[in-house]
Amino acid sequence: MRSLLARNTLWMLLGFGVRLGVQFLYFVLLARILGPQQYGAFVGVAALVMVLSPFASWGSGNILIKYASRDPSLFKRYWGAALATTLASGGALTGLAFLLTGLLFTWETALTLALPIALGDLIGIRLADVSGQAFQSRERLSRTSAIWVLISVSRLLGVLVLYALPEASAVHWALLYAGSGLLAGALGVAWVTRELGFGPLGLDPMRGEWREGFYFAISLAAQGAYNDLDKTLLSRLVSDAVAGGYAAAYRVLDAAFVPMRALLYATYPRFFREGKRGLKASRTFALKLLPWGLAAGGLGTVLALGLAPLLPILLGPEYALSATVLPLLAPILLFRALHYLAADALTGAGYQGLRSAAQVGVALFNLGLNLWWIPLLGWKGAVWSSLLSDGLLAASLWLMLLLGLEGRIQLETRSGRH
Repeated sequence: MRSLLARNTLWMLLGFGVRLGVQFLYFVLLARILGPQQYGAFVGVAALVMVLSPFASWGSGNILIKYASRDPSLFKRYWGAALATTLASGGALTGLAFLLTGLLFTWETALTLALPIALGDLIGIRLADVSGQAFQSRERLSRTSAIWVLISVSRLLGVLVLYALPEASAVHWALLYAGSGLLAGALGVAWVTRELGFGPLGLDPMRGEWREGFYFAISLAAQGAYNDLDKTLLSRLVSDAVAGGYAAAYRVLDAAFVPMRALLYATYPRFFREGKRGLKASRTFALKLLPWGLAAGGLGTVLALGLAPLLPILLGPEYALSATVLPLLAPILLFRALHYLAADALTGAGYQGLRSAAQVGVALFNLGLNLWWIPLLGWKGAVWSSLLSDGLLAASLWLMLLLGLEGRIQLETRSGRH
């Protein structure tokens, strides 16, 4: 098990490393092609769509991992259910994203930006994501990492096409964004089907699982909210240029989290197997991983601090704000390393509802702070709200994990436990 865990962590680290290099290349090109104004207009709408994206698969990929990691014979049944759920829910949410954008911005923005972004993210990328989770459920992390690289390569191809256009804009990038996402999704589904088989498309396996699926979805939605809504609010309440500079710093922050993300992907199925024996077993596993998690989070923090002075050189002088914002956001990487380990321990033991409740509470707290501080402090308000929110989440989840002895957590999610 140690050998498999180490190998899978290395595969994910390699995959994320290659993905990071490709992402950074297309990010630099995209930032230079569009400039802060157009890039800010794009991310303002994209952040809104990202809040909806977890509901496109309704947690079906996580449910697939839970059942297939414990009993491989159930793979095809839950693989087919994950595909059917993603297609049905993703299509409905694309329409919702269109309506919300029209109400919050303009109907022209909804048609030219929100609709293609939603097609690319809520259907294309979610299908690719579920495909990666399918391989993850069988602990074939080399394939999972390759799918993430595939997503980034498809994005890079889109940016290269954008670069070739005589006059590039956020609208052009939204169309290319949709095409690259749908391409990655189709290729991911085809790969899983070829190697692991194809289950019958249908929602029947999700009967009795909708509540837990909702907990998974609301957890990711809350995560998207406290990570991305500040960018939408900066675009709406301050300016697209400030939102673009802030979002660029956040992209580098996400890239610096790669070492920790690799560890989390490799250990996620193991948390479900440990959690089958109860909360104590999954908590013990999380404590064993804690030194490695802190080391990975610390490495990411050092990377972020080292990259900050280089951003105006790499992205252009108009992104000077990004170099100021990134060092202030860097401690978030340590908070995330802490909170993800505690959160995955709760999830593996069947306490996803408790995890989701904490994340929703922090998302509402973050929204309130942003609505209060951004009009007063601008981007500094967004920075402080992010730091407080991530710190509060890490502390809350570890308190739940350490103090929540078996049988004493009243909000336990019992569905799917054996």
